[in-house]
Amino acid sequence: MSIGKSVKRVDAFEKITGRAQYTDDIPLNDVLVAKVLHSTIANGLVKEIDIKEASKLPGVVKIVTCFDVPDITFPTSGHPLSLDIHHADIADRKLLNRRVRYYGDDIAAVIAKDDVTASRALNLIKVEYEEYKPLMSIDASLEEGSRPIHDNFPDNILTHSNYQIGDYEEAIKEEGLISFEGEYITPMVKHCHMEAPISYAYAESGRMVVVTSTQIPHIIRRIVGQALGIGWGKVRIVKPYIGGGFGDKQDALYEPLNAYLSKSVGGRCVKLDITREESFVNTRVRHAMKIKIKSYVRPNGRFVARKIKVYGNKGAYASHGHSITSKAGNACKQIYNDEKAIKGDMYSVFTNMPVAGAMRAYGIPQITFALESHIDEIARGLNLDLIEIRKLNMMKPDFEDNGIKCHSYGLLKCIEQGKKYIDWDNKIEEYKNQTGLVRKGVGMAIFSYATGVYPILLETASCRIVLNQDGTVQLQMGATEIGQGADTIFSQMVAEVLDIPTKNVHIISNQDTDVTPYDSGAYASRQSYVSGMAAKKAALLLKEKIIKHANFMLKLPLGNIDLKDSMIINKENGDILASLEEVATHAFYNTEKSVHITADITNQCKSNTFSFGVCFADVEVDMAIGKIKVNRVINVHDCGKVLNPDLAAAQVHGGMSMSLGYGLSEQLLFNEKTGKPLNNNLLDYKLPTVMDTPHLEAQFVDTYDVSGPFGNKALGEPPAIPVAPAVRNAVYHATGVNFNTLPLTPQRLVERFIKENLI
Repeated sequence: MSIGKSVKRVDAFEKITGRAQYTDDIPLNDVLVAKVLHSTIANGLVKEIDIKEASKLPGVVKIVTCFDVPDITFPTSGHPLSLDIHHADIADRKLLNRRVRYYGDDIAAVIAKDDVTASRALNLIKVEYEEYKPLMSIDASLEEGSRPIHDNFPDNILTHSNYQIGDYEEAIKEEGLISFEGEYITPMVKHCHMEAPISYAYAESGRMVVVTSTQIPHIIRRIVGQALGIGWGKVRIVKPYIGGGFGDKQDALYEPLNAYLSKSVGGRCVKLDITREESFVNTRVRHAMKIKIKSYVRPNGRFVARKIKVYGNKGAYASHGHSITSKAGNACKQIYNDEKAIKGDMYSVFTNMPVAGAMRAYGIPQITFALESHIDEIARGLNLDLIEIRKLNMMKPDFEDNGIKCHSYGLLKCIEQGKKYIDWDNKIEEYKNQTGLVRKGVGMAIFSYATGVYPILLETASCRIVLNQDGTVQLQMGATEIGQGADTIFSQMVAEVLDIPTKNVHIISNQDTDVTPYDSGAYASRQSYVSGMAAKKAALLLKEKIIKHANFMLKLPLGNIDLKDSMIINKENGDILASLEEVATHAFYNTEKSVHITADITNQCKSNTFSFGVCFADVEVDMAIGKIKVNRVINVHDCGKVLNPDLAAAQVHGGMSMSLGYGLSEQLLFNEKTGKPLNNNLLDYKLPTVMDTPHLEAQFVDTYDVSGPFGNKALGEPPAIPVAPAVRNAVYHATGVNFNTLPLTPQRLVERFIKENLI
């Protein structure tokens, strides 16, 4: 049995020894180097680009400007293609842009013989702009009279959506209700994956080949075709090993431009890499959000009615469109339920800032910070137990919303497990009535998270398995391994169904759209759930074919044999009749009926379910200097059946670390007058290091979700959700000061403590 065991990662040896080949390790001949010229204004128009001096530089092969590229707009979002035009991704990007919409917009590119020459050429290019006032906030963009960032969105609102359940106006008339109102602000942050979004592009046999570090190779193929105006079949995407993505590479980044640059020099191989400084602002960021909540509750803390407004900062271009802000707003009615009514309004707003796209947990870290802060404020305002008020209002078993059903429910057990670890009751009592400048507190936050994107978007994934002559199998997934351990899980799944050792499943870790079966990609915590079902179905089909051939080989009637422990056995008494290797060899080489046993399956997933979890934090706050020390922190997750305990714990540790940075130190900063980024590097952008990270405790509540292939559900993104609000609530408990803006930086804390006359 393989499922439920801590099987070693199938890619561990290659990565540890350095043998794994990432995009930059692929040996290619006669490679040219491309570098992108970025705008030095945040809002305006390119009037003229002078490339005369740059073109004279020895080694410069070609310079392409925004005046040269095709007049084709295309979408960049890593969503499956929608045949419904009303749900299609917004096409608002060009390969290079004359209309500048953020500081760093792509306006030209140099192709040269080497990196140094390309960089020198960039410095020789002269640009004349028509400059407009930068709109560096949601409020500035929405201000009456503000210049449209996109002409077809005159009010700078990409989309406004809303919902209402029940009659809100009638519900709030109930006698004895108490109202609470709050505004919560979350920052723009960066993914900070190790590998930049590097690519190579070249022509081969009349087709364009792009080797790239991406989470979505099949979708990139389509977008490159759209951007270049060529048939999608004329594009081949190769994804080698990838050094992380966290959603940043769930977009077409520089692949379309690089393909065009290669085409512009006759199909020669062009390498387009970007610096760490560029990656901070020229790829994607997490949406900054402003969230307003007004709640009407009974004295016992029961929600009667709530009104939520969510404003998402889209930045300069649509990317994933309204989906992230919309998901945040809709989640309000899922983790907590109102007795009578709830009303939601969601706005995605264009600004002259870097483009916001997908980042681990897709809008839920932002809304969870707001909801979990708000419920703590209500509990303290009514003098209610912080846990009991959550139990009173939170999602219950069999809840269903928008086609997503709660099939399994371990949230109560998660809370009890985390509460015990943190010693909650004793700490609440111990930390009462503190004085002095150093104070301690405990806090908690719960969450729910849907698994995959059904029913909002198409969920489809394919798997191919081939039986080798020696009884091992070759496994090929369209789903992408991006460091999360997916290839190991898929191998375990196939091994489980076939009842063979995991080492006998040889998975092909890289994707090539010419030969790899289709899969939408790595996002939405979907792979073990959606792609995993494809792997299970393919393994079941392969097993059926193996047994059928074994019947033929052994001249036995159907139904009397089975495959167990790599052996064909008699179902009745367990006697071994033949080895899997013997059956495989016979299938290939017998002269009567040679057959290559394969299975190729597509799984269209038409189900979804909720994952749950909780974080508890114990902190110490030095109020004089605004320093927060996290003494103990734990995440407890209900992710259904835990498929591989060690990999699951690794996912949780990584997510907790990201959430700590989100809550305490990380924020992209900009000059408000010019839009220029101020800390787009790993020195000034305060990413937590190992020295800043406490012990991260990861625990699980094992449930079984009937909709998952092996009882499993989402785990990849959920760990990044609850830590920031749990720490915030612990600081609230310690100091009595209510912080509604992330991150909780020392400066922000000290300023507030001074204002409250606490120091």
